[in-house]
Amino acid sequence: MHDISIISMIFTAALALVSLFLILSPLFKWGHLPYLHVGTKGQDLATTKEALLTTLNEIEFEYKMDKISHADYKHLKKQYEIEVASIMKEEEQIVEPSVDHDLMAEVEKEIEAQMQTYKKKKGEEK
Repeated sequence: MHDISIISMIFTAALALVSLFLILSPLFKWGHLPYLHVGTKGQDLATTKEALLTTLNEIEFEYKMDKISHADYKHLKKQYEIEVASIMKEEEQIVEPSVDHDLMAEVEKEIEAQMQTYKKKKGEEK
């Protein structure tokens, strides 16, 4: 009976430590622990961009309702637009390497060949 209580105490302590770790881990940046990262960078960027665009809409709404001054509106709008632009550049950098340039060149050649064939047929019909 004594052995069971020691095992249950060890199990309970381990469960408590794991639970505490999982609860507190989002509060820290774990750059060297990639398995703790839930989303991908692209998803994070999309979420951030969506939040910034929503904020831009809210700023515009507040300005139209005369709740913020024109100077504040222009300043905030410019600040958020710069942030959205930088996120869009990051998204382009993520998407761009995934394009196979050789494949794209081959597709363009095939399209050009089809266009030439179409032009020849069109010229013969006249």
